[in-house]
Amino acid sequence: MKQTGKVLSVRLSAIAFALIATQGAFADDDESGGCVGLPSQAQLKAALVNAVTVETSGLNFQMWATVVDRDGVVCAVAFSGADRGSQWPGSRVISAQKANTANAFSLDGLALSTANLYSAVQPGGSLYGLQHSNPVDTGVAYRGPSASYGSTSDPMVGKKIGGVNVFGGGLALYNSARRVVGAVGVSGDTSCADHNIGWRVRHNLILDYVSAGVSGDSMRPDNIVFDIKPNPSGGTGISTQGFGHPTCINTSDPKALPPVR
Repeated sequence: MKQTGKVLSVRLSAIAFALIATQGAFADDDESGGCVGLPSQAQLKAALVNAVTVETSGLNFQMWATVVDRDGVVCAVAFSGADRGSQWPGSRVISAQKANTANAFSLDGLALSTANLYSAVQPGGSLYGLQHSNPVDTGVAYRGPSASYGSTSDPMVGKKIGGVNVFGGGLALYNSARRVVGAVGVSGDTSCADHNIGWRVRHNLILDYVSAGVSGDSMRPDNIVFDIKPNPSGGTGISTQGFGHPTCINTSDPKALPPVR
């Protein structure tokens, strides 16, 4: 009888330990602590809806937006339309991928938008192959329930999404101390319109204290650059500065965007 009681005690202790360990694992899996001070889902959505309304370039489609912190943890996901089906479904993950990219390759002293990376990653470019690094975590990207996508309980929130995207729509977020605190990514229209809308979202969030970039425009340091010329040998066009992006349908003047703070 004593032996049975001892065995039962050991088993209960093991179960209790397993429960504690499991709870610890779940806690470690949510890394959203770095999101303190970054926009809430409601703030992101409001900034996105305003940006989509104001920006008239591209196809005038509805958009997805994602904010990540400095560690690449997703802090908020939002969409501008009436429901999650009002935007391209595939653009949800792309917006997160763009946010991760802009955060991963920007520093306090030099911002790189995803639009700035297009030419650099082409064959022969200085960053060729970058787009194949840091893959998206599909377990984070496609976990359910789908009904929560774009809400405060979006399943990506609190997780590291990963991914590298090399066309317009991702911009690093800079606080008033000119420090990188994360990034925003938007997707759902042409890549040029994505950049413009992302730019306006960042401006609306008052997180555009950008000190330097590669655009050649000191008032818009990480702006999209249209300097790609046809390659006389065929194939990919050549960017004069090495950070150019192709033009799109209904492309607007980059200088029409508000200057950074």
